[in-house]
Amino acid sequence: MAGWGAARRRASLAPVTTHRLDRGTARRVAVRAQLLDAHRPTDLLATVDRLTFLQLDPTAAVAPNADLVAWTRLGDGYRPSDLTRALEQDRALFEHRALVRPMADLGLYLADMAAWPTEPVRREWLAANDSFRRYVLDRLREAGPLLSRDIEDRSVVPWPSTGWTNNRNVTQLLEFLSARGEVAIAGRAGRQRTWDLAERVYPAGTPVVPAEEARRQRGERLLRSLGVARAVVVGDAGEPAEIEGTSGVWRVDPAALDGAPFTGRTALLSPFDRLVHDRRRALELFDFDYRLEMYVPKAQRRWGYFALPVLHHDRLVGKVDATADRKGKVLRVDAIHQDVPFTGELAAAVHDELRALASWLGLAEIRLPAG
Repeated sequence: MAGWGAARRRASLAPVTTHRLDRGTARRVAVRAQLLDAHRPTDLLATVDRLTFLQLDPTAAVAPNADLVAWTRLGDGYRPSDLTRALEQDRALFEHRALVRPMADLGLYLADMAAWPTEPVRREWLAANDSFRRYVLDRLREAGPLLSRDIEDRSVVPWPSTGWTNNRNVTQLLEFLSARGEVAIAGRAGRQRTWDLAERVYPAGTPVVPAEEARRQRGERLLRSLGVARAVVVGDAGEPAEIEGTSGVWRVDPAALDGAPFTGRTALLSPFDRLVHDRRRALELFDFDYRLEMYVPKAQRRWGYFALPVLHHDRLVGKVDATADRKGKVLRVDAIHQDVPFTGELAAAVHDELRALASWLGLAEIRLPAG
């Protein structure tokens, strides 16, 4: 621990360079960092390691987010069963709080788990339900892994909420114990999580990285995956940068400024893809205006329920409103929104990606909008 602190102090005394980037360079740094340039990866674990995580989301209008993000990087060689195997059999990845992370990163989160929760409401609810907590741990020890519905609700005080979690006491306790690192997600039965004692899911003897050092390392890893970001996202990671046409200071991964030539490609992105997840960053770097509209009334949608952002080389150029009809084996495309006029080459590249997506999904037909 002393070594970490000394190294950090020495680094803080080094002269700091502020990089000045045009927006084209910043975009290419961001695209390459997210493994969306022409040099596609071939290994799932290496891909997750570079991205630092895959976000889980139950929406599957086209495909579940984690699978769609993985396919966008890896292509047709990726299968959802690869992710399942890495999580449940190989234990090379772990699921925690709706994110899939490399198991090698577990030590970067253990200190925060041990300190959780910091909010008085959660602390007080856990304290009031300590007998419930001990029952759940004993039940898992005897019979785990288990679905939440296989665990009796023995709460003393119900979880207070006006939202969907109201009185869902077993699920809330499992979520809380997972956040504390006492239980872990062992796998899934369909879409339902199975829970077990963390000691039976996480590797024994994983070193705990102290909280401050862990935050620094997480910031550095996150910046490497983004290429360029605001300090509010990545802290003091990387080096400061000013980007043409934007205000304020950014942080850039200096290793990304190696001068290597950039070769792009066309890709259909998940709405949750990290290249577009930060809507302000997407607007500042890419002039890309976007929001996820599945919670917007249909009559008020501009782009569609689950519109896929379109990346072409180092520009975000449009959105594709698509839905996978698995029963009919059709990829239905209701609209292709062009943020910039598509050239014949760009239109052909988008259609090629649609064909590749339909093939990967096992859909026999693409139904394009009339005209």
